Amino acid sequence: MILLEGYTKYFHKGSINEVSALKDIHLKIAQGDFITVIGSNGAGKSTLLNGLAGCFLPDAGGMFLDNADITDWPEYRRAEFIGRVFQDPLLGTCATLSIQQNMALAHKRGHRRGLGIGVRSAQRNRFREELQKIGLGLEDRLGDKVGLLSGGQRQALTMLMATMVRPRLLLLDEHTAALDPKTARQILDLTRHIVEDRHLTTLMVTHNMNQALRFGNRLIMIHRGEIILDVAGGEKAKLSVEDLMARFYEVQGEAFSSDRMLLV
Repeated sequence: MILLEGYTKYFHKGSINEVSALKDIHLKIAQGDFITVIGSNGAGKSTLLNGLAGCFLPDAGGMFLDNADITDWPEYRRAEFIGRVFQDPLLGTCATLSIQQNMALAHKRGHRRGLGIGVRSAQRNRFREELQKIGLGLEDRLGDKVGLLSGGQRQALTMLMATMVRPRLLLLDEHTAALDPKTARQILDLTRHIVEDRHLTTLMVTHNMNQALRFGNRLIMIHRGEIILDVAGGEKAKLSVEDLMARFYEVQGEAFSSDRMLLV
């Protein structure tokens, strides 16, 4: 469904601070893939997601959607078919608007907007039904400002908003890293439910190897802007954390620099 072909990105190109963030990335994403993305700090994980989302143009290579070249499409145009949840729970919602107003904006993704009633009665009923599915009692707080919610509640709401209009691609950028362990587990359970229930094509960046092994049907490992491992299906199911560490050392001849990747 989505193809990155020779995708290359530099930052500060031509200067003394030049950084090769992505190096000749070739990546095919099939419809229904749930891909977990791991790598040490600065490996290029978030840069990969930013490239898919259209936050910048590549220095070389291209991006294709159903064989159509969308390399030059800006972020706002790709937002019609891409849902995204960031690491910071504050980024996915507007704090000064109510829950129902935030959901109304998400409901209009990909549609032309004009002047009119922001939240209609039929929409409000649907929003209640959607919120009931996440089990946090937010369906009884539609008029509350989102700024009154906890970080976990806001992230759960963001997950719901990102998938209300079924995206062709869902991007999750360490979306539980800023949460406490209990809340992170709840959001991960919600993630699994939404992705499986709606059959969403998903890329989930995580700093945690155990999460990367437990979730999804496919795993890719990035190091210094390159994909050094891409496994799926039964091969992925057989992997352990120790296998991933050994693979990393085999390819790069060095140990992981981030201890938090080993956390349960």
